[in-house]
Amino acid sequence: MRQYDYVNKPSEYLTSEIVTLIAGIHEHKRRQDLLIETNADELNTTLDVAKIQSTGASNRIEGISTSDKRLEELVHEKSEPQNRSEQEIFGYKEVLQTIHENYEYISPTPNILLQFHRDLYSYSDISIGGNYKNSDNIISEADEKGKAKAKFIPVPAYQAKDAIKALCQKFTTAINKKKIDSLILIPMFILNFLSIHPFNDGNGRMSKLLTLLLYYRNTKRCKQVQFFGTKKKIIMHHLQNIILEFY
Repeated sequence: MRQYDYVNKPSEYLTSEIVTLIAGIHEHKRRQDLLIETNADELNTTLDVAKIQSTGASNRIEGISTSDKRLEELVHEKSEPQNRSEQEIFGYKEVLQTIHENYEYISPTPNILLQFHRDLYSYSDISIGGNYKNSDNIISEADEKGKAKAKFIPVPAYQAKDAIKALCQKFTTAINKKKIDSLILIPMFILNFLSIHPFNDGNGRMSKLLTLLLYYRNTKRCKQVQFFGTKKKIIMHHLQNIILEFY
């Protein structure tokens, strides 16, 4: 089984560019604290818009979509889902709301991951929610001729449960020690989660939800994340290249 090293590996990712980006994020986080105190109402409005946009974008990455009008109605619970895509959007909205309201009490454990995945599909007719994958999956891409080829081979199905258990334990131990910046540990966790690809479906949306949960828990809940999001994406991109090469 693959090893998840949150002790020695992080130092390999601390390039001068990433260190500068992390310092910038922390500096702007301090400025944001003042902004929250003086503009609470405006930020709550921004948060509402962000929830709608996040729900739409995070579902589109797996080919799940609806109209902007229907999306807003679903997020605000002004309408019931009318088809499978809307059922899955509604499930995503429910997990997102759980995180927003209870993130302080939710630790990244295997049971929580299974619960999130179960709730993600709680309004869907298909019964795959809350279960690890039962067959191997391959991340593929099309070459210049349009032929599919394997880009990445995740952990086999029979190892998924143990891999998630090890991943959660290693990450929790590292984050609790507070020796390594959470802005390094969290992208590592998310990319390792995706390298396991523990579910038959919904791994992309789960990675988005877990990213939000972990940043809320470990960076004092960034509500307005446009600046942070850009820099975090750069950090994620750097780590993704390194980790994919490793695997």
